[in-house]
Amino acid sequence: MKYASRLTLLVVLALTGLQAQAQAQDKTPEISALLKAADRFRMSADNLQVDTHITVRNADGTLDKERRYTVFAQAQHQSLVLMQSPAEKGQKVLMLGDDFWLLMPGSQRPLRITPMQKLLGDASTGDVATLSWAQDYTGTLVGDEPCGPDAGAPTCQHLSLKASRKGVSYQRIELWIGKTRHEPVRADLYVQSDKLAKQARFVVDKPSAPTMVTEMVLLDQLSNHKQTHVRYLNRKERVVPQTWLNPMFLSKNPALE
Repeated sequence: MKYASRLTLLVVLALTGLQAQAQAQDKTPEISALLKAADRFRMSADNLQVDTHITVRNADGTLDKERRYTVFAQAQHQSLVLMQSPAEKGQKVLMLGDDFWLLMPGSQRPLRITPMQKLLGDASTGDVATLSWAQDYTGTLVGDEPCGPDAGAPTCQHLSLKASRKGVSYQRIELWIGKTRHEPVRADLYVQSDKLAKQARFVVDKPSAPTMVTEMVLLDQLSNHKQTHVRYLNRKERVVPQTWLNPMFLSKNPALE
């Protein structure tokens, strides 16, 4: 009887495991669809030019620094960031898949950097150059939760995301999206050590009927607790010349035309 009981238990556990696996597989298309829907509020096409304004504010709200960037977000995990402010004019960041390069004016050699390399404040190159949750993460649906701590906050869907490739800024993201339109509302961003590095809040154009994210607010959780505001001033579809996505070409041709 003991052997029969053990065999029965093993069969039950195996069936339970298979059932859980099947349920997880059934959820995969749903999660993918939710992430694609959330992505569309930040990136409306595969190839975009996004004019970006980043400001860093102190705890009392006063302005610390500000910079302007032109971001060419292209298909297949390719991005090019052009620094536009006088203090950084001529500098570029190129992302090709999991590889990042910094190109400095007057230098003939691209410098390899990481996606966590900071541009300004708490905005890293990965925050600005990469825009796709659906392509870079897998996830599970945690459940319905309040979108924020305020009483009467609307209900969001909470997704727990894990990085599916190495060239991303954050290994884990806890993401809350609107339950009806699936717009991103807020996110907790965790680094490789599973420490909470930043909290992000997403500002949309029309709170009652959002069509796009106009700003991402980053709050540092590791050091200075300053707020970094990443504003998307303008978006338009644009495919850049393939030569612009070559680090050696960029190092020899500092002025792009």
